[in-house]
Amino acid sequence: MKWLSVLPQQCILLMTCLLMALEAVPIDIDKTKVKGEGHVEGEKVENPDTGLYYDEYLRQVIDVLETDKHFREKLQTADIEEIKSGKLSRELDLVSHHVRTRLDELKRQEVARLRMLIKAKMDSVQDTGIDHQALLKQFEHLNHQNPDTFEPKDLDMLIKAATSDLENYDKTRHEEFKKYEMMKEHERREYLKTLDEEKRQREESKFEEMKKKHGDHPKVHHPGSKDQLKEVWEEADGLDPNEFDPKTFFKLHDVNNDGFLDEQELEALFTKELEKVYDPKNEEDDMVEMEEERLRMREHVMNEVDVNKDRLVTLEEFLRATEKKEFLEPDSWEVMRMCSKCNIRYYYHHSNQETKRREDELRKKAEDLQKQKEELQRQHDQLQAQKQELQQVVKQMEQKKLQQGNPPAGPAGELKFPPPGEHKVGDAAPKHPAGGDQPLPPGHVQEPAARTDQVHP
Repeated sequence: MKWLSVLPQQCILLMTCLLMALEAVPIDIDKTKVKGEGHVEGEKVENPDTGLYYDEYLRQVIDVLETDKHFREKLQTADIEEIKSGKLSRELDLVSHHVRTRLDELKRQEVARLRMLIKAKMDSVQDTGIDHQALLKQFEHLNHQNPDTFEPKDLDMLIKAATSDLENYDKTRHEEFKKYEMMKEHERREYLKTLDEEKRQREESKFEEMKKKHGDHPKVHHPGSKDQLKEVWEEADGLDPNEFDPKTFFKLHDVNNDGFLDEQELEALFTKELEKVYDPKNEEDDMVEMEEERLRMREHVMNEVDVNKDRLVTLEEFLRATEKKEFLEPDSWEVMRMCSKCNIRYYYHHSNQETKRREDELRKKAEDLQKQKEELQRQHDQLQAQKQELQQVVKQMEQKKLQQGNPPAGPAGELKFPPPGEHKVGDAAPKHPAGGDQPLPPGHVQEPAARTDQVHP
């Protein structure tokens, strides 16, 4: 479970972090100096939710794979490229039968859960005739074509889906925050429209006072600077600021002892700074904005410290950062202000840009559909013209045959009316004059015609 802590960072490292956890170096710190209860060795660390809609399924699969000795051994020699390419996923064929059975059960449960979600969504719009198999294609973290057993392809798809989703997690959070701010300002403006002039002025004055009060706070240290870390060392850890030691600080805040400071462990370091600005008891302090500020701080530190950009800070990277000038003499740090006029213009500008972009996309789609419609109509007209030409040619050929004495033929080549000398079935046979040259039936002999000049007695 140690390596679960990196889930919110980068799923490519899901497996490799297990090895790091097994080889973690114990922390040599006098816990009696630290305020509160220290982390108990062997105690299970509660890992934060990744935010993925299949978070529980991902965790359960990882827990089961950890129980297989063969798979754990392969992890010790696997590198990131082997995990990313899917080579490690093929080792699933060699795990124990008990593990595969448990994974099969987990997959069936996940498929059933997704089907239930689909049904609930469709029922909400009163849809009928649900094709669950077709709708399952939208979920890319499992092989929907095989809903019963967990195969290497499932592990490969799970790793790739989680990797992609988690890489876009921060971007998604930023976009959601922008939408939140725009909606909040929109609702405020709409509310002001419902008030008379006097009440509207009072609300505007109150809003300006809240902004001023929100901006009146103690100095916020630059995230990741020596002053900021020493403040945590003194106030959160209860240690002497004059004895500040970066290496000890790193080990103390590597909560799960895996040899890294992950994104959640870094964000925890900014709590003291954020408490200077945001208080849940104050009306002017928005906790959603506080979490956005925490994200800004963490991204800034990662950009400064995380050299190899794997979204994990090693002890070496951390110590190297403490030797930089920016660590000792950082620039000032400005926290986000309440939705000021500048920010309002920014958000509305980007909102208008997004709206314009979507309108352009819809307009382009409409133009493409119109072109397709015109092309289909042109093809239809062309086929109709060809059909008329063929009909005209057939008519001319039939007329030509009539002129030549040949009966016109039908579509299958049959004659439309019998030629001279033939008659249809059921019609009376044509009468022939006596003495004609028509053949007699077999066995009949034609009698000679009576002579007109013979005299009978």
